[in-house]
Amino acid sequence: MYNIGIDIGGTFTDLVLVGETGTVSFGKTPSNPEDQSLGVMAGLEMMAEREGLSLAALLEVTGRIVHGTTVATNALLERKGARVGLLTTEGHRDVLEMREGLKPERYNLRLPRRPALIPRHLRFGVRERLRHTGKVETPLDAESLEAAIDALAAVDIEAVAICFLHAYANPIHEEEARERLAEKLPDIYVTVSSEVLPHIKEYERVSTTAVNAYVGPVLERYLSRLDGRLRDIGYGGPALITLSHGGVTPIEEAVRLAAGTVLSGPAGGLAGARHASRLLKTEELITFDMGGTSSDISLIVDGDVTLSADRSVAEEKIALSSLDIVTLGAGGGSIAWVNAGGLLEVGPHSAGAVPGPACYGRGGTEATVTDANVALGYLDPSKFLGGSDRLDLDAAHSALDRIGKQLAISRIDAAQGVFRVVNTQMAEGIRLATVRRGVDPRRFALLGFGGAAGIHVTGLARMLDLKRVIVPRVASVLSAWGMLTTDLRYEVTRTHVGEVGDLAAEEVSSLFDSLETESVAAVRNWFDGSVRAERSADMRYGEQIFEIDVDLRCLDFSADSLLVDMKSAFEARHEQLYTYALPDREPVLVNARVAAIGELSAPPAEPPVGSDGAANPSATRRVYLDEWVEVAVFRFGDLRAGQSLQGPAIVEADTTTVLLLPEDVATVTDMGWLDIAVGS
Repeated sequence: MYNIGIDIGGTFTDLVLVGETGTVSFGKTPSNPEDQSLGVMAGLEMMAEREGLSLAALLEVTGRIVHGTTVATNALLERKGARVGLLTTEGHRDVLEMREGLKPERYNLRLPRRPALIPRHLRFGVRERLRHTGKVETPLDAESLEAAIDALAAVDIEAVAICFLHAYANPIHEEEARERLAEKLPDIYVTVSSEVLPHIKEYERVSTTAVNAYVGPVLERYLSRLDGRLRDIGYGGPALITLSHGGVTPIEEAVRLAAGTVLSGPAGGLAGARHASRLLKTEELITFDMGGTSSDISLIVDGDVTLSADRSVAEEKIALSSLDIVTLGAGGGSIAWVNAGGLLEVGPHSAGAVPGPACYGRGGTEATVTDANVALGYLDPSKFLGGSDRLDLDAAHSALDRIGKQLAISRIDAAQGVFRVVNTQMAEGIRLATVRRGVDPRRFALLGFGGAAGIHVTGLARMLDLKRVIVPRVASVLSAWGMLTTDLRYEVTRTHVGEVGDLAAEEVSSLFDSLETESVAAVRNWFDGSVRAERSADMRYGEQIFEIDVDLRCLDFSADSLLVDMKSAFEARHEQLYTYALPDREPVLVNARVAAIGELSAPPAEPPVGSDGAANPSATRRVYLDEWVEVAVFRFGDLRAGQSLQGPAIVEADTTTVLLLPEDVATVTDMGWLDIAVGS
């Protein structure tokens, strides 16, 4: 029996097959931007062929498929989502336009205003009003609602977002509006804020609901096509989708909460990194995921990840729980260019899968990070994707020559410049995730994964004075592998504002109990295995305008000391994040949250690699390290447990390459991973 993980990136679609004994096979196929399901099916065909099976036979012995998708992400980034209308409280139709009164560059007076996701002529006010307690102040006006729905019907919309003021406290008016929409416009996608984000803070709620409506129809069409193709071939198991918080969910729930898939792919990588930390028994990791289009950076602290509800994607606020990830426009396909001041820059624009870097030979002409790596000798043009494709070295040289001509430098200096610039940008991203948050990165090991990370990870470690780098054998597909290590997850939140010291312990305990009952029941509808509940809260000091996520799993909610313990948990978390706490101040509870976790069986650890003898180099290759040097080239799959490799050297697999710099020493672990002591 197999489990299959699938991660669609901007350049490649990664697939992982894990067998019952933990054996892992994996591969990559080009992503199809027009219809990602075609790339998935092509990848499944490829993996079935490698296993000596037909696709139908492979799917017949597959227990579950877990999928991370960029469909919602791309729809948002490229502004190719649905045509959406908004129903909101009369007088509040411009909340999306006003945002929070902030600009990305607050002192740039010439910065153009980004258009709202839903244009003003598609936003309609409806006469109704609720108090913050949920009490009805003004009943929903049927005539006003009918007029708004008729106006929406006249403009051919695909989806409607409903967000009434204070609906988090009482969803009655949103439910009435949804029922009327279902009668008059039965074929459109409808989403309501009281289900998507039942939180205080109007802008975050309307923005998240608008994003959900904008990407929902696009995601629904894609997942319906994919599910249909899988079922047509005979697959009868569950197809699960990875959400931004790192958990997985059935397709129907992913469609309902489409905004929760916007960070689906990176969440899989971080889930895999968390599992890797357990296998390595290393609780402090900086995760560095470098793919073809972007790089994602995060932290594993005390063996666990951090959730955040303060994320923006494409300048749109999405206040759903998501893993705390810093994303940079720096990947193997990032385009190098010379700015008006004559300085070399790399990214954020990417050559993507089509046409791809110049060396792919698919019509791309602009120099990318991959072209620089080919020119510097780090990538073997004849062994790309295990030899199934060949890189065009001449095309890479031509693209770099154009950069060199603009800068009046040689081709090799241009390539080295691209390599150094992108490393500098990624090092700054790691500093953003660590130093700027008061965390010393030097106490962490750097976990490098993604197809492009291996070439850059040891150089990054040197720039940051890190002493240890780890590269898994499954590094190139760790996001897809990681999706198989996570569990079903369903979150329920409720706003309940009050200073902790003024709350009643019984009321707080009862609130969390009801949320747990609701969330566990939802998971039980999908799953009959073991389910546990995790409790947390969004809390702040009274004068603060932002909340922090506080883990309450260790608290006894039946204890008389519950509120005192909540205060202590908040202070400990605040001190961990910001180096201080204020014991004389009473914290404020804002949102209560319970996540129900359906515990899926994680794949067993990979079988240990043999330790008999040491693999010899398969070849040598000239690489540029400030000068041309002949280095040994090892095959990743041939390495034996306990073997030690001295840099400079190259370690190659079909889908990734690792560069060991001078004085680096790599030791092969029992699982065949590289544990690298970084040189000076």
